[in-house]
Formats: sequence, C-alpha cells, structure tokens
Amino acid sequence: MKKVILGALLLAAASTTMQAQVQSEDEKYLRTYIKELSADQYGGRKPLSVHEGPVLEYITAKFKEAGLEPAAGGSYLQKVPLLSVTPHLRNNQIVVNGKKGKATLKYWDETVVWSLRTEKNVKVTNADYVFAGFGINAPEFGWNDYAGLDVKGKIVVILVNDPGFYDDNLFKGKNMTYYGRWTYKYEEASRQGAAGALIIHDTAPASYDWSVVQNSRAGASISVVSDQGNKELVAFQGWVTGDAAKKIFTAAGVSLDESLAAAKKKGFKSFPLGLKSTIEITNDVVLAESANVAGVLPGTTLKDEYIIYSAHWDHLGIGQAVDGDSIYNGAGDNASGVAALNLLAKRFHDLPERPKRSILFLAVTAEESGLLGSEYYSKHPIYPLKKTVVNLNVDGAGDKVATKGVVISHAGMADTDQYIKDAAATQGRTVTTSNDNRGGGFYRSDHFNFAKVGIPVILASGRTPVDSVAAKKHQELYGGKNTYHQPSDEYHDWWDFSGSLQDIYLFYGIGLRLANDGYFPQWAEGAEFKPVRDATK
Repeated sequence: MKKVILGALLLAAASTTMQAQVQSEDEKYLRTYIKELSADQYGGRKPLSVHEGPVLEYITAKFKEAGLEPAAGGSYLQKVPLLSVTPHLRNNQIVVNGKKGKATLKYWDETVVWSLRTEKNVKVTNADYVFAGFGINAPEFGWNDYAGLDVKGKIVVILVNDPGFYDDNLFKGKNMTYYGRWTYKYEEASRQGAAGALIIHDTAPASYDWSVVQNSRAGASISVVSDQGNKELVAFQGWVTGDAAKKIFTAAGVSLDESLAAAKKKGFKSFPLGLKSTIEITNDVVLAESANVAGVLPGTTLKDEYIIYSAHWDHLGIGQAVDGDSIYNGAGDNASGVAALNLLAKRFHDLPERPKRSILFLAVTAEESGLLGSEYYSKHPIYPLKKTVVNLNVDGAGDKVATKGVVISHAGMADTDQYIKDAAATQGRTVTTSNDNRGGGFYRSDHFNFAKVGIPVILASGRTPVDSVAAKKHQELYGGKNTYHQPSDEYHDWWDFSGSLQDIYLFYGIGLRLANDGYFPQWAEGAEFKPVRDATK
C-alpha cells in the first residue's frame, strides 16, 4: 500500500530534490513530444491525409517505448472506417429566391456548406425554406420545434444553442444541453426528413466566432459512414452568418429580429419562409480507414477491468492561410494531450508494482470532425463497456501556469468527485466546483462519447494562478492572439508546464487509486447517463 500512496502523490513523500528531478524530466519529455507531433512535417494531423501514416507511426512507437502492449487484436491500431468529402458548391454561392427579392450568399464569407453523403453529386432542386426555431424536439422539456410541421425535402433554418441560453427557466438555463449542439441539430433535421439544414451563427451562443466555423470545414469534411452511405442524413449541412440570415429573412419579407425573439419563447410555431433554392454540391469522395492508437498496460488481480485514458491525436490539417501560415499544427489542441497520455503510460509502467486493474491508453482520431474516433470506440469497444471503470480524457495539456486550485467541471454528476478532491488535496490545491456548460463544453470533447454509453468521466483542471501577475505577463507572450483552431496554435519554448504537470499528476493519482481500489464509480441519481450504465450491469 505504501508504494501505491507514493505513486499517487508522485513522490510527494520523497525529497524536494527528487521531486524537482522528476518534474524536470517530465517537462523535458512533454516539450520534446509536443514539439515533434505538432511540427510542420505532420501537416496539422488531418485524418485520412497523406500525413496520417507518419503520425500513427510516431504515436505507436512512443506507446511501445512506454512499455504498452497492443490492445486491438494484436495491433496498436483500431481501424476506424471514415468518409472524407471535399465539397464544391456550384458557383460558390447560394441563391435564395423570395417574394420580396433575391438573396445571394457568398460561400465562405457568408455561408459554409458541405455534404456527408457518399454520392459524388448532391442536388436539392427548388427546395422550400422553413424557419424551425432551434430545430429541437425535446419531449422532456416540453419543446418541439417540428410539431405539426412537414419539412420533408425542405431546407430548415435554425438557431444555434438551445432556449435556455436566453431564458434561465427553459431547459437547463445557461448550461447548454445536447439539444444545443450543432451535431444534434443536423441529426434531428435528418430524422425529420429535411433536405438541408442551415444554422444561423451567433458568436455568444455558439461560444466561438465565424472563423472557427470556416477553419473547421476548410478542405475535407470527415464523418463515420453508415451502411446506407449516409443517405439517411440531410443532403447538405451548413452555417450562415447573422448578416446572411438577415438577407434571407429580408427576401422572405419577414423580420429576422421578430422571428428570433419569437423562437426563443415556449409555444413558438415554426413557419415556412416562402423561399426557394436549388443547391448543387459536387463531392470529392474518399472512403478509407483512419485509426485509434490503443495500448494497454495489463493489470494483475483485476486485469479484466479497465481504466481508459484518452486524448485525440488529430487537428485541422492544412487550410486557409492566416498571416501566411496554412498549417494548423494543433500543438495545444491536442499534441499536448497525446504527449500527456504517453507520459502517464510511462509513469504507470515504471511503478514498482503493477496496478490491479488494466489501463487502456487510447489516442483517438477525428475528434475535430465530430468526436468520431471516440464514437467509433464507444460503439465497437475493444474491452466490454460493463468492465470499463472510468474515462479520463486529456484535451489540452500544454502551456499552463501553476495554479492554487482545481475546478471540478459538471460537479455532482457522479461520485468520482471525491477522487478528484482527494487527489487535489495531496497536491495542496483547493477544490471548487462548477456546473457551467454555457459553451456546451461537455459535448465538445471525447469524454462525451464515453459518458453516452454509461462510463463515468473525470472532468477537472487547474484554476487560479499561483502568481497572477506572472500569469498575466506570460499570457502577453501570445500578443493577444486567439490560437484556438488557428495556425498560431504552435509550440513555443517559452511555454510554461508547471500547471500542465500539476493536472497530469492529478489525473495520475486519480487513475492509480481507481486502478487499485476495486470500486466502480456510479452516476448520481437523476444523471442522464445513469440509466445507460445501469442497463450494462
């Protein structure tokens, strides 16, 4: 037991010199790994690109080097069949014809559209437009924007987020539900039989600006592929800017502001806009396999039970140039997470005693395309879901200053909160809780797919800098740049890893305890994922 405690505290009981040496070695490891994996030679790590092979080779080699065994039937690679579609919108524009005139939406600047079907030519001819509010059908919240509405073969125009963003008495208030995610909206429009779906972008409720929409769809769009070649999906998906939406509603002779205000209130009735468009997209289609990289550290007495550490290896590839740079290196998002995954694997492998439970280290593909690699794993698990104890997902473990505290995100969802509190206490960090999901963060990283199939997830990170003045000065090194999904997300030698290591060691301590105590964490009563977990017992 003493060795387990020492491991959980990461040598906290050892000398200060030894701790400093360990942290120095770990920081050097992270820097080397991140600098390599985010280098230009890997072309921004786009799945199915020419750069994927070398990326997978590098991660696999590092898993082997860390002492992990192949987890996917004798291989480190769990093959993930994907569809890659590069769309070409006819004339690079959408022409909307209405009673009050015509609106022409310029591709990229005013609209971004794509198709996820395997068909090389997708055409929607003279289709009607319908304003469908938030595009939500949520019986548990007493909300159905599609009630009494026939949208088969039509184009639905819908709002981002959900009604709670505008009214705390609706849904979960400012905390976004899955109904507010763009992925849900396209799924529901498909179920309703729509031909296409256009989401009106708005920075505040979306929680990101228009450039993120553009950069996320630069080049090929990637998805999982069904047996029907994704024909069950809408023919096209897309976004329009707020200004473009105004042009659409003006052509319909309808006030955009009044329509939006009405859609945010309970009892709203969706309505046709009296508009038509013919939209034709020519697709460059590639059906191919990507891969999740899976390495396992077998346990001892409970080796048929599994802890999963995950991180996505992909980023956006090569896209629209910004300040002359077109490679979206993804150093923080998420070369740093994969580096942390490997560091954790090394730490567990080097323990003097092997943990009782097995630990799966999973570097998943196509997170940036809609959490596809983790979705595939959740539907095709290497190890039984009922034997999977918990998921600890690392999405961003790069430049972080040291912090005095730890915040538990989405607190109270499961009894894993106590594990976080105990591990933070060993670090001398205070713990606060948060249920803030205004930006829909819970649905935007790979842990969501594990939660969807009932596996409890650990969500915690550092908060409140130890030295706020130094932290502010450090932030100034970015020159005010927002690096999220930008070419400027690159590794720099001035990155600070003191906070990164704190959080990695936190996850290490939590995982080590769970790998040895034999307990299966439980979802709290009322948690939306509890019924799924209960059904696997």
